[in-house]
Amino acid sequence: MIDENCARLRTHQGNIRRYRHLLETSLTDLEREYIGKRLLEEQLAIEMLSARAPSEASSPDPRAAQWV
Repeated sequence: MIDENCARLRTHQGNIRRYRHLLETSLTDLEREYIGKRLLEEQLAIEMLSARAPSEASSPDPRAAQWV
């Protein structure tokens, strides 16, 4: 489960990098608005995944604790 969450975090972080890069290019207002919304969604997804991490850290499985 922790490996899956790490993979999700990496995916969201990669998407954020791509969206930020796109915002540095020439875009229409509509495109800029859409990418801005997607960027916020990705940031929210990271916050939600990060908020769940402490409950997993208290897992009784000692293998899970090594990834925290």
